[in-house]
Amino acid sequence: MTNEQILQELQPIFQDILDQPDLVLTPESNGQNVEDWDSLAHVNIVTAVQKHFKVKFALGELQELKNVGDMVELIRRKLGAS
Repeated sequence: MTNEQILQELQPIFQDILDQPDLVLTPESNGQNVEDWDSLAHVNIVTAVQKHFKVKFALGELQELKNVGDMVELIRRKLGAS
């Protein structure tokens, strides 16, 4: 699965949890530049992403994520390892 495909699959998850149907994710999207992406939304996003892609993130991995691009890379690595 390519980074672009993962980003496309993340799009509806973020739109639903953040209640922003018009949200367009980019690799640079993060909690500072996306409205309503607070700590509670972040927990819900991570949970939904793990469920959708059937992967598990370690706490240390999550702490290293700076933006959506980092999340896409982590998901791609996890999918490649399975």
